[in-house]
Amino acid sequence: MAANVPILLVFELIYYFQSEQRAIADSETAKRKALLFQHETLRAQINPHFLFNSLNVLSSLIYINPDNANKFTKALSKTYRYVLSLNNHPLISIEEELNALDSYIFLMKMRFENAFTFTVHKNPKYEKSRIIPLTLQLLIENVFKHNIATETMLLHINITINRKCIIVANNIQPANDIEKGGIGLKYLTEQYKLYSKEVVVEQTKQIFIVKIPYVK
Repeated sequence: MAANVPILLVFELIYYFQSEQRAIADSETAKRKALLFQHETLRAQINPHFLFNSLNVLSSLIYINPDNANKFTKALSKTYRYVLSLNNHPLISIEEELNALDSYIFLMKMRFENAFTFTVHKNPKYEKSRIIPLTLQLLIENVFKHNIATETMLLHINITINRKCIIVANNIQPANDIEKGGIGLKYLTEQYKLYSKEVVVEQTKQIFIVKIPYVK
């Protein structure tokens, strides 16, 4: 038995190093997929339809309210600058994501005016938790894409930060003509699976809820 100990140690060392190499390879694959997702997201944001809507709003504001047109331009620039800065950031804190989201929400307010409400239930204790960049923006974009938002049919969007996840909820007011294309919820679900995390979707007749887990 004593003579076999060195041989067993060699096999254990080989197994250990092979496991380490597999872990490194899996990690690199996940990073590559994460970066690919960010590039796909970027292309989804910078598309003719998105720009068409933004420029239409801007064109109207230039004549109606030059001050707001200037604010709109700055918010649009800040939104794209944030998207472009994400190439080397597979994860980001909720605090940073919420700060960047302010500009996007401003754009939506200029576009939809008083047709929606947006509420964030903050919890500083968990705002350093990390999620995949643009998660919140993509989820809110889906809310507008799939629902009617008018002053007589207000769309209510709520974000809640708790101990285990961040929750995005909205009342359901199905749109008759849903836009096609873009990055949907299924893509976010696949992205979180790379980190062995599950995106939970719950729906009643009145409310649609998405629970996004934190990635450590």
